[in-house]
Amino acid sequence: MIKPKQIIIGVLVAVVVLAVSGSVFILNETEQAIVTQFGKPVGEPRIKPGVNMKVPFIQKVQFFDKRYLAWDGHPNQVPTKDKKFIYVDTYARWQITNSLQFFIRLRDERSAKSRLDDILDGETRNAVAAHELLDIVRSSNRKPEIGEDFLEQLENLDSISVGRDKIEAMILKKVNERTSDLGIRILDFRFRRVNYVEEVRNRVYDRMISERNRIAEQFKSEGQGEALKIRGNKELDLAEIQSSAVKDAQVIRGKADANATSIYAGAYNKSVQSRELYSFVKSMETLERSLDSQTSVILTTDNELFKFLKKP
Repeated sequence: MIKPKQIIIGVLVAVVVLAVSGSVFILNETEQAIVTQFGKPVGEPRIKPGVNMKVPFIQKVQFFDKRYLAWDGHPNQVPTKDKKFIYVDTYARWQITNSLQFFIRLRDERSAKSRLDDILDGETRNAVAAHELLDIVRSSNRKPEIGEDFLEQLENLDSISVGRDKIEAMILKKVNERTSDLGIRILDFRFRRVNYVEEVRNRVYDRMISERNRIAEQFKSEGQGEALKIRGNKELDLAEIQSSAVKDAQVIRGKADANATSIYAGAYNKSVQSRELYSFVKSMETLERSLDSQTSVILTTDNELFKFLKKP
């Protein structure tokens, strides 16, 4: 049977264990904490990792992250200074730098992100509305590299006065000014994406397509012109070759006829027998070209051809 003394000792031991466990908490490297008593913070923030003490039962511990935290903005439709409607998507990185001030003003990370939504989105809208689209999408006035002749028009791009990087730095500075009393610090702010609204984007795409079609038609017309030029040169060269060939053929034929005539004349002038033989041969050639099996010829007795037929 358990004695009352043992029961009392057991209860006292349990109370001591609960008191000791309730008075000790461990803080790791990624956390910071504050101790609250009846909902109000007590003492300085606890930021050193290791074992920490508090009053058991009446004091509680609120833990906060010490690492860099992410904030993702919601894409918003914002007009620029030059009246261009664009969608702006942003992101930021922030950190709790004073957990006591953070607890007093915001209580937890959920409330902090809600407050950051208001501050960061508002400053983003103000900055975009105060600058032109070129300043939002470009960071410098460097000259583009021109690889094709039809891109030479890009050499005269409008210059920017501020630039994307400086606008992001301006937003970061103003946001930190507004969050300085919240116990947090914005470490970085960036534009994740900038794009036209759908209606404007479709018009831009149509303009880009028409421009590319114009360039393609220019290339086609230049190619057709070069093709016609090549064909014309080919026809001209072919006509010159044919003309030269005809000329050479006529020259060769004329020389051959002259040589033949010279040979005939020389043979004709050698002797009477040669002249008669030449006359006979030429007469036979004439008859051969003039007569066939269906041709009838009537010759007089004093015809030059008839005398060869009368007595060979």
